[in-house]
Amino acid sequence: MPGSSGTTQSMKKTIGHRGVETTTGETTYKKTTSSALKGAIQLGIAHTVGSLSQKAERDVLMQDFVVVESIFFPSEGSNLTPAHHYSDFRFKTYAPIAFRYFRELFGIRPDDYLYSLCNDPLIELSNPGASGSLFYVSSDDEFIIKTVQHKEAEFLQKLLPGYFMNINQNKRTLLPKFYGLYCVQAGGKNIRIVVMNNLLPRIVPMHIIYDLKGSTYKRRASPKEREKGVPIHKDLDFIEDVPDGLLLESDNYNALSKTIQRDCLLLQSFKIMDYSLLVGIHNMDQASRERERTGGPSGDSGVSEGTVTPDQRRPQAQKSLYCTAMESIQGEARGKGALDSEDHMGGIPARNSKGERLLIYIGIIDILQSYRFIKKLEHSWKALVHDGDTVSVHRPGFYAERFQQFMCNTAFKKIPCKRAPTLGAPTPLSHTTGHCVSLFPPCSLSHSCKDTGVGLNCFILASY
Repeated sequence: MPGSSGTTQSMKKTIGHRGVETTTGETTYKKTTSSALKGAIQLGIAHTVGSLSQKAERDVLMQDFVVVESIFFPSEGSNLTPAHHYSDFRFKTYAPIAFRYFRELFGIRPDDYLYSLCNDPLIELSNPGASGSLFYVSSDDEFIIKTVQHKEAEFLQKLLPGYFMNINQNKRTLLPKFYGLYCVQAGGKNIRIVVMNNLLPRIVPMHIIYDLKGSTYKRRASPKEREKGVPIHKDLDFIEDVPDGLLLESDNYNALSKTIQRDCLLLQSFKIMDYSLLVGIHNMDQASRERERTGGPSGDSGVSEGTVTPDQRRPQAQKSLYCTAMESIQGEARGKGALDSEDHMGGIPARNSKGERLLIYIGIIDILQSYRFIKKLEHSWKALVHDGDTVSVHRPGFYAERFQQFMCNTAFKKIPCKRAPTLGAPTPLSHTTGHCVSLFPPCSLSHSCKDTGVGLNCFILASY
């Protein structure tokens, strides 16, 4: 693959399998350059989706979840593959029929999928986090591609039947939407990737991002992380920055609480833990002030001058269904089309304690961690040194309960007014009058979610 000839050179700043070439400064993964990996991904997906379209549509069968298709891409080309300027590689597609069904369920046609992922170069995200994974986003902002470890890919394969059942039963979910699982074999290495929905649209600048687990043990952004342009903060940072929580209107708060509870119950049933809630916050009033200072266009759409906008060449009827933050908690697809200011750019309207208008973009991430033996050992060791109830690696039942309580009681709260205010000019909540109070008391978990018929006791009883 291109750049692979220099992979024997020393790397600097290696995190997991992710490194940087000393001479060019290009990111590498398992000693394969990022440009080479992106090219292989696009060639492989273009071939597999094209060949899949020739297969008749049918119901998904149990054996479809374990099917693996493989195609070899020699650099000189073959009667099945085009010639390319990369080194030879093999491309594997996992459960193609099942993932085709998932894509159809979310309104993604094969040509839309190909256009998004293969028409223009993939964009590497500059802030990939500490996992050692590489992240790419499609040029139209629709999809995220993430490299995953062998155990994570294996675990996702085992999850697919249950994931299939859950998506059919419940489209109101904050869980990742998986659209494809693939593997690039190059240079004697297997590079596994998963295609998912993009939680944080680049069209909306995020003023702050949090990765929340409901844990307090070492849950603070490092000084090095804070130096980044848009650092990812953690639980202790959130508690200090937003002590009164993010304030939602009653209907949205109740819908979010129920969605979190359903998702936690499902994750617990699969013994999944160590997941996080990714929270991106766009401050509409701060964005307006920034536009006024820079002389940018007025308005509350949250799109500032120079911000990346979706590819206008694409027809509007190609937006994935059930994938905005608002749709994820409501379970209703508002129809395909470009996001606009009337539906708040797909974000959930909220306020902070100052009364500033916010748009919240959320989703549960990192769900491919099961409570295996190594996790049990990790928790036992940490519990000897620290408070066992505060560490992030815990039993799935306890983890789900603690996660829910933090999100429903600390991170998100109802707007403290009997009559919900309109999302007009900011009004400091501490100075409101009439029927408004400083804050509602934190909701109890079982009370806020009682309409689902599943209470907190379910999580306690299901614990080890």
